[in-house]
Amino acid sequence: MNIILWVLQILLGLYFFFTGIVHFIVPPGLPEPMAWMYDLPTGLHYFSGAAEILASLGLILPGLTRIQTRLIPLAALGLVLVMLGAALWHLSRNEFQNIIMNFILGGLAGFVAYGRWRLSPLRARS
Repeated sequence: MNIILWVLQILLGLYFFFTGIVHFIVPPGLPEPMAWMYDLPTGLHYFSGAAEILASLGLILPGLTRIQTRLIPLAALGLVLVMLGAALWHLSRNEFQNIIMNFILGGLAGFVAYGRWRLSPLRARS
């Protein structure tokens, strides 16, 4: 279980780190499934980008350093909340393909949260 959780933490951490950066730069020519980014208000870009970057760091760094490992499930839970907010945004725009992706990513983050809280918690250095 520990290996599965680590793989998910790293994959989700990398995904959300780079997606968070995109929120700050919003490059031209994004693919169609990401075209919604051009319509998102600037404040929400900054909020969700910062939340995704911080949560991505919270998924990986506490486990690597074994410092404040209790932050891992909290970071994952934060991503669940961000994905719920994203699903509501996409629902208002009838972007059902993106809603499915939000639920998949939120579900994986929820699994990491539960896994690191109950199934295979990482112990902090003493």
